[in-house]
Amino acid sequence: MAVTIYGIKNCDTMKKARAWLEARGVDHAFHDYKAVGIDRPRLEAWCDALGWETVLNRAGTTFRALPDADKQNLDAPKAVALMAAQPSMIKRPILDLGGRFIAGFKPERYDEAFAALGR
Repeated sequence: MAVTIYGIKNCDTMKKARAWLEARGVDHAFHDYKAVGIDRPRLEAWCDALGWETVLNRAGTTFRALPDADKQNLDAPKAVALMAAQPSMIKRPILDLGGRFIAGFKPERYDEAFAALGR
């Protein structure tokens, strides 16, 4: 099973998640969506699976710096458009376990997910 972790290279949460994977010998690919970008179908798949409210990082400085008009009347299409235009607004990390997604990093959630996969 291919494991891919999506995020931003210098994010502290990303560093913790990647260290967790490496400490357990989990082979994974890293996709830096700030440097490389993110394709809209993948972003939409995350929103479909997790909910756009989970995928959109409203606590980050990029979202908070938006004009109030951009923050109002949010729905899935508007949230996807904002995240596609500025990937820094995507929750970090997004872990793709072959089509099953986890947003954010909590060691216990990773433990449970990998235990369910028999790892």
